[in-house]
Amino acid sequence: MTYAPAEILLVEDNPGDVRLTMEALQEAKVLNTLHVAKDGVEAMAFLRREAENANAPRPDLILLDLNLPRKDGREVLAEIKADDDLKSIPVVVLTTSEAEEDILKSYNLHANCYIVKPVDLDQFIEVVKTLQGFWLMVVRLPPK
Repeated sequence: MTYAPAEILLVEDNPGDVRLTMEALQEAKVLNTLHVAKDGVEAMAFLRREAENANAPRPDLILLDLNLPRKDGREVLAEIKADDDLKSIPVVVLTTSEAEEDILKSYNLHANCYIVKPVDLDQFIEVVKTLQGFWLMVVRLPPK
């Protein structure tokens, strides 16, 4: 049985975290295509297939930072989960914020899980591998 690469949308404005995520996904050796949006406006344009994103694939998984320019992750999460065409896409909040209010608000906005980014490189890579293994290999995702 052959599998199509998983489509992952990473919404992250920190180039270092983007690079780390890419490295962790490569190390996990699970086929994936990573798409990156640098802010919430880009993320929503990608998800809604607007302008140059007309042929964008529907992600199997969204990795969402909360602290983003132009439109923050909380707004993006609220828009995704309020949209009938997008709300079934799993959204993993992956952020540096440990604030209880951010955790509570994210779950109230229907985030599928909330993970605080580890500062340690090896731990960060392990978190991304675990995320990918769980969401792309264990969990049964809704049809596209």
